[in-house]
Amino acid sequence: MTTADVQTFGESSPGEHGELVTELVRAGCADHRPKEHSDIGVGSWLRGVHLLIRTTGFGGALRLLSLAAPGYIRADPAPAEEVLRLKRAVQSHGRRSWLVNGDCKSEAVTAFVLLRRRGLKATLHVGVREHPFAMHAWTTSAGLSIPDADPRGHAFTPVLSIDCGGQ
Repeated sequence: MTTADVQTFGESSPGEHGELVTELVRAGCADHRPKEHSDIGVGSWLRGVHLLIRTTGFGGALRLLSLAAPGYIRADPAPAEEVLRLKRAVQSHGRRSWLVNGDCKSEAVTAFVLLRRRGLKATLHVGVREHPFAMHAWTTSAGLSIPDADPRGHAFTPVLSIDCGGQ
């Protein structure tokens, strides 16, 4: 593959990227089902995302992590048991890590990136509530929220939502 080929690929649309991936799968060059992330891998992603958010800010981390999360999604719906397993792993590592300590931003962004890397539909939300003022982040997929969308029974109104299409 030449430098011109790489540049042409970089300038192509997400739809063309998806077509290329489909052809690679058909040719046997890529696995059509990415392997599930191990619990250790989830913990590493969570700590890495947390450090990235702390050093570059939330917006900077989202811009950088968009490179690690493809914009295409599988045709089949996200299996609820897979999303639930990821939710348990993310929350478990988030609570046990003195570094992350249950940070909703880190948990939500980690879940969003890992779900997208598996080709599953996911939406990252950032919401606010007025009394008392607070902000919260969560990712939804297959009807589940990672972390919970309304912790301690407090409802948050989404002010920013990012879906798999990057919209």
